[in-house]
Amino acid sequence: MTIRLFEERDAQEVADMIAKTLRTTNIKDYSREYIENDVQKLNPQRLIKRSKWMHFYVCVVDNKIAGCGGIGPYYDKQDESSLFTIFVLPEYQGQGIGRKIIEALENDEFFLRAKRIEIPASITACQFYIKMGYSYKNGIDKIDEEQLYRLEKFK
Repeated sequence: MTIRLFEERDAQEVADMIAKTLRTTNIKDYSREYIENDVQKLNPQRLIKRSKWMHFYVCVVDNKIAGCGGIGPYYDKQDESSLFTIFVLPEYQGQGIGRKIIEALENDEFFLRAKRIEIPASITACQFYIKMGYSYKNGIDKIDEEQLYRLEKFK
């Protein structure tokens, strides 16, 4: 298993991996319409665009991208950051890849400089992030208008 920075040539494979994960794993918690909207938003061009303003990583297992995750500034603040676009292929879930991606993100300069890190967490991934030490922002354990939980970690 190798975790490295995303490269533009990864964009299609990462988009396909995200789409498969959304359609297979996240479909248990969201409507098909919601999932397909996310699939459209996380297309190769947008992933490349995101990689320009955040540090975006991929996890490669046996020459295949098995997961991804990014970290970037929280609304241009120097002392706050956010985690984004964290996905693991369904067939690799439960094997520690998500944990390794979080560890890589938590060793990134955007994490190290921050006093607070926020995650817009899906219903599907919320409990995973809680196991990784994140908690509900302001103690609010309800999904918001985007159907996401807002989690945070203070350092």
